[in-house]
Amino acid sequence: MGKAGEALKQVLATYGISQNKLAVTIGIRRWDVDRWVHGLTDPTGETIVEIAKALRGLNSDAALEFVKLYLGDIVHGREDPQNLEED
Repeated sequence: MGKAGEALKQVLATYGISQNKLAVTIGIRRWDVDRWVHGLTDPTGETIVEIAKALRGLNSDAALEFVKLYLGDIVHGREDPQNLEED
């Protein structure tokens, strides 16, 4: 499973947000969200932004948690820049 899918799965469960509610908010099909959550596909970079915006509209804490889980230490400047080049 991709990192975005893992983060999204955890956030949806923690904050009680259904896949359908997120899909409707973004304006996509529910099974697209299901595919991300189950690691069948990964959302694009643009879609990750849309996920964060949708989550912010549903629950701002959920949006912050998603970004934190997805970007991790990069957000806080603790990621080693050399490790980013290896990916």
